[in-house]
Amino acid sequence: MKGAIAAGDTETARAAAEVLADGGNAFDAVLAALCMAPVSEPVLASLAGGGFLLAHPADGEPVLYDFFCQTPRVKRPAGELEFHPVEVDFGTTTQEFHIGLGAMATPGVVAGLFAVHDEHCRLPMTRIVEPAVRLARRGVPVSPLQAHILDVVAPIYLATDTARALFESGRQPGRVLGEGETYYPAAMADALEGLAREGRDLFYRGEIAAEIADACAGRGALTMVDLENYEVIRRRPLARDWRGARIFTNPPPSSGGPLIAFALAMLEDIRCPPGGPHAAEWLMSLADAIAVTNAARTGHGLDEGCDEARVAELLSDPVVAEYRAAMAGRALKQGGTTHISVIDADGNAAALSLSNGEGCGHVLPCGIMPNNMLGEEDINPRGFHEWMPDSRISSMMAPTVVERGDGRLIALGSGGSNRIRTAILQVLFNVLGFDMGLRAAIKAPRIHFERGLLNVEAVGAPGGFDRAAIELFANRFANKELWDDFSMFYGGVHAVSHNRKSGAFDGAGDPRRGGVYLET
Repeated sequence: MKGAIAAGDTETARAAAEVLADGGNAFDAVLAALCMAPVSEPVLASLAGGGFLLAHPADGEPVLYDFFCQTPRVKRPAGELEFHPVEVDFGTTTQEFHIGLGAMATPGVVAGLFAVHDEHCRLPMTRIVEPAVRLARRGVPVSPLQAHILDVVAPIYLATDTARALFESGRQPGRVLGEGETYYPAAMADALEGLAREGRDLFYRGEIAAEIADACAGRGALTMVDLENYEVIRRRPLARDWRGARIFTNPPPSSGGPLIAFALAMLEDIRCPPGGPHAAEWLMSLADAIAVTNAARTGHGLDEGCDEARVAELLSDPVVAEYRAAMAGRALKQGGTTHISVIDADGNAAALSLSNGEGCGHVLPCGIMPNNMLGEEDINPRGFHEWMPDSRISSMMAPTVVERGDGRLIALGSGGSNRIRTAILQVLFNVLGFDMGLRAAIKAPRIHFERGLLNVEAVGAPGGFDRAAIELFANRFANKELWDDFSMFYGGVHAVSHNRKSGAFDGAGDPRRGGVYLET
C-alpha cells in the first residue's frame, strides 16, 4: 500500500491516487488533487480561490500553509464596484451571496500550490498537473452531485456571457449543465500546463495576472500590485490535547480552528451516553456547546477579527471554565468549499481545504472563474465593504490532523461555510468520544445551531435520527428546521487514517458531498 485518499469527487481522488502510484508522496498527491478539483468540482474549487494545507511530515513538525485570499491594498467607493446580490436555494433554507468583480479578493491557490511543491514534493509540477490537464482536454461528464450543486448556484453560473459559455446546458438552454452533460474546461488545461512550465509568476505577474487586472479595471478593486505582492504565510498550527489525542488545526487569523478547539473544551467532561450520537442527552450537550461557542465568538471579538491574543484569551482556563459553567447552568437547553485528505505509507499527512466562495460570476479568458470572497456574509461579519485593506481574510475552513495515543494518524476537514466547524466537531467527537470508525462517524446525522435556529438533518430517514426521539429534543427550541434527508448543507467531511504500527489505512468520503475514499 502506498497511501489513502478521501475527497469530494472520484476524479479528484483518482488524480491523487495516480500520483501516489507513480512514486509521489502525500504532498505530491494532494497537489494533484488540488489541480484536479477546479476541473472536476468547478463550483467548489478554483485556481483563483483560496485555501489552507495542514502538512504533517513524517519526519518534521506540522505546518499550516495559509494561501487564503487577501483583501485589496486600496479601497474603491462601493458605488464604483460591480457588486450585487443573488439568492441561493438549498431546498429547506436559502442564503444570499454577492457576486461581481467587486466581490473578488486576491487569490492564493496558485501561490500555495508552488510553495508546498517547493518544500515537500518529489515529482515535477508537470507530472502533478497531468491528470487534471488530461481530463480537462477530454471533457468532464457532470456527476449527479455536481449537477445538483450547479443547479443550486445557477444564478451565479448563468450571470454573464463568459459563465454561460462554459456552464449553460446544451440540452436545456437557459439552465446550467445537467447530469450526464459534459463540461469542457479546455482553456484551464492550457493554464495548468502554462503554470507547470512557467511557474507561479504566470498567475501573479504574467498573462493570467493581466487578465485579472484587466477584468477588474473599472469594476473591481484588484490591481496588478495586489497580485504581485501576494505571499503564502506559514503558520504554526493550533494544537490542543483532547481525550488522549493531539489535535492540530487551522490557527488565527482563521476562526474555524479556534472555535472547534473551544467547542471541544466545552465537551471535555461530557459523558458519552449508551445511545451514542443519536441520544437526546448528547444532542442537548452538543447544541449547548455550539450555542456557547457562538456566544464566545461574539463576546471575545472573533467575529470582528481573529488574532493570536484573542484566541489565547478564548482558550485560557478561566474563560473555558466560565463558559462551561454558563453551559451547565442554562435554563433552556439549546446553532462553496471542498476538502482533500491524503496519508502515505511513510506517515506523511496532508489535509487540504479549498474554496472559491461561490464564484464571482465571470470566467477569465484562461477558463478560470475567480472567487467572490468579499461578497461572502459568513466571512464579512462586520458588513460588506468594511474590510481592512491588504489583510488576510479569516475563514471557517479548518484542515485538521489528529495524532491518537494508539499510534493512529487522522487527516480530515470539511466544506460547508459556517457549518464547517460544527461538522468537524461532531466527527471528532464521534471518533474520539464515541470511539466510532471513520465511516460511521462521518455518516452519522448532524445538527447545526446558529442565530437562534436549530437545524437537524435526516429526521426519520434511514440511518438518520428517530423522528419521535428528535422531536422531544427539538421541541425545546423556538426556531427549528427538521430536514427529511441528509444534505450537503451540513458539510462534507473527508477523512483518512493510518495506523503507524500496523501500516493499515482507513477512511471515508462524506456521502453528503459525493465523498470518495481510495487506497492505492
